[in-house]
Amino acid sequence: MTDVGIGLTGLATLIALIAARVPIGISLIGVSFGGLWVLMGPRVAWGAMGLVPYQFTSSWILSSIPMFLFLGFISYHTQLTKGMFNAARIWMAGLPGGLAIASIFGSAGFAAVSGSSIACSAAMGRIAIPEMMKHKYHPELATGTVAVAGTIGALIPPSIILILYGVIAQISIADLFLGGVSAGLLTALGYVIVVLIRVKLNPDLAPQKDESVTMREKILALRETWPLLLIMLGIFGGLFGGVFTPTEAGAVGAFLACIVALVTGEMTWARFLTAARETLMTTASLLVIAVGASLLTRFLALSGAGNYLSSGILSIADSPVLLMLGIVCVYLLIGMFLEPIGAMLLTLPIILPVVDASGWSLLWFGVVLTKLLEIGMITPPIGMNVFVIKSVVGNLVSTSAIFRGVLWFLVMDLVLVAILCAFPALVLTLPALMQ
Repeated sequence: MTDVGIGLTGLATLIALIAARVPIGISLIGVSFGGLWVLMGPRVAWGAMGLVPYQFTSSWILSSIPMFLFLGFISYHTQLTKGMFNAARIWMAGLPGGLAIASIFGSAGFAAVSGSSIACSAAMGRIAIPEMMKHKYHPELATGTVAVAGTIGALIPPSIILILYGVIAQISIADLFLGGVSAGLLTALGYVIVVLIRVKLNPDLAPQKDESVTMREKILALRETWPLLLIMLGIFGGLFGGVFTPTEAGAVGAFLACIVALVTGEMTWARFLTAARETLMTTASLLVIAVGASLLTRFLALSGAGNYLSSGILSIADSPVLLMLGIVCVYLLIGMFLEPIGAMLLTLPIILPVVDASGWSLLWFGVVLTKLLEIGMITPPIGMNVFVIKSVVGNLVSTSAIFRGVLWFLVMDLVLVAILCAFPALVLTLPALMQ
């Protein structure tokens, strides 16, 4: 068997293992190690096992991941997000579907401190869904809105997906964050439009109550948002003002979250330990997958399978439009079965050379890729955000009803992907202005 044949056989084995529900990190490491053993012998295989994990994890920027995760978990467990939703609810009271719109803006606010769509959905689900159900919102609209609003968490910085992508693609994390801001705000606007259209077509989805809110009440509601606003100001003000790096921003944000939680009286030792434990577990699982993906990159490069597949993809696509359409379809399909970070790390060794050879901006592609991966968080059969919301509502709403609730938003997501692909300047302008 040729070297390329060994590489392709390894990829086929990897797909079979993942389909058999073997954890993706173990699958990546096992196939890469076995493939290197067959290809180059045991000495090279063991050498890669000792060298590659160290080379990858020694990247200083990776230290920001546990810090941003800790920031998100602290904010979640100490309920620092509640004021953001309450303020949005009061300010949006006069709009059709105001509570649903408030949950979208509340999620956007929490996204600025969490970096995780699952944490975003869980936090907002516990706050917004009971409020919407109390006001007789249709369960599909209530649960579907919060499930999709959680995906904003991976676009608006800090984003764990964007950090990992930046490390692998070797581009500026700060520029990726700036590009993600535009895509995240555009996504939030798109979801608001969906809510307005749905409620306009069927007012029974969100009964409108004659609730008059004075300007004084609106101003007072803004006072409740100070915990998140202070953290956001500390992170982004220092980051984009050049006071500290993206790596240091995670530590600063986590420290601010702890201080704010202590000041508000929400911090307890039990909550601190829970946040720390969840941070350690999540970080460990992410790094295992990332190390496996790094080993796979080495295996594909040595076997020549990576170049073979990349060249094949480029030769099949007659135009950049067809190529991008194919990439979009692949990620939409993969997203139905794999969680976002696993899907990204599994495919980047093959896709990144294709993107680079096509002359596309790696920064722009990273943001579009994040958007595509997050669509997978709400598509059946393994839409993680949907199951997070299901765990929040219990037996009140069926899983199928939540999936029906996200259907309209899925259509909007596809429109948003098309817009981002057609107008790359939407992503690239802000980073260019901050140069």
